[in-house]
Amino acid sequence: MLRGTHTVLSLVLAALMLAAVPLAGPASAKDVVVVYTAIENEQITEYMKAINKSLPNIELKILRFSTGDISARFMAEKDNMQADVIWGVAATNQLIFKNAGLLEPYAPKGLERIQPLFRDKANPPAWVGIDIFMSAFCFNTEVAKKHNLPAPTSWADLAKPVYKGQVVMPNPASSGTGYLSVASVLQRMGEAEGWKYLDAIHPNMAEYTKSGSKPCKDAAAGERAIGVSFEYVALEMKKKGAPVVMVLPKEGSGYEMEANALTRKGAKNPAAKQFLDWAITDEAMALYAKYFAAVGVAGFPVPEGLPKDISKVVYPNDFDWSAKNRDRILTEWQKRYAK
Repeated sequence: MLRGTHTVLSLVLAALMLAAVPLAGPASAKDVVVVYTAIENEQITEYMKAINKSLPNIELKILRFSTGDISARFMAEKDNMQADVIWGVAATNQLIFKNAGLLEPYAPKGLERIQPLFRDKANPPAWVGIDIFMSAFCFNTEVAKKHNLPAPTSWADLAKPVYKGQVVMPNPASSGTGYLSVASVLQRMGEAEGWKYLDAIHPNMAEYTKSGSKPCKDAAAGERAIGVSFEYVALEMKKKGAPVVMVLPKEGSGYEMEANALTRKGAKNPAAKQFLDWAITDEAMALYAKYFAAVGVAGFPVPEGLPKDISKVVYPNDFDWSAKNRDRILTEWQKRYAK
């Protein structure tokens, strides 16, 4: 009888103790940040290893598309915003988002270390740049031998009849790389001559791809001789053993900047700001610098195979002009070249 009473009392005490202990639930859940990005998938994989260690309290829900698709989605959602952060999307598009009133100005911790070129002019900035990527041609030497093709050294070379059907370029409506190439040509040559040039290379185009990296990957696979892409992909394909060389056109490569921004929705999410703070730390910059010749903070080593001073190989980009004229340029491009 006493043993039974003792057992009952033990059960009651255990129940009371459990009731006094808060159950693990929402208090232990991670803070969710919805991120829209155009960063390459293999780079995201590397970056996430560091993010998960440095920000263990945050869960990133990442949506990755090409620049044009991410931008179209974000603009369409302006009245029902889903994204907290825009990460690694072209500065030209960030300017468009800013002008549409979709961004919340935010000065991430450590902003004073960022080079002036790599940030919005407003204070606090609507966007902050993290790295620069450049137009580059991927030239497949084996395909060239098979078809007796000379190596291109310039934008002008792409208009030569010898390359008919052997050039692949990204569609500027869907690809940030495609738009930077077109915008650079128009800025460098002036619009009248620039459109004449784009008319001249159009007959040589085998395809306008949705992705900025695909032209180089197609060239690396031997599908075409020349892929107009950007330097990171050219180096990656070469590292993987593809018979390609990277060509930076002698007139000057177009360039664009991957940049970050806080959205209006994200302004209410402290974890979104915490992520943006991390995204310009030295840890983050060292990761970006593994792939790009210029990053937002000066002093990081340049990857092997890239120019030490990109100012000598790029044509200056007027981001304000590129943003202001993007819709008009894309409308004209579609009218002329969309198949």
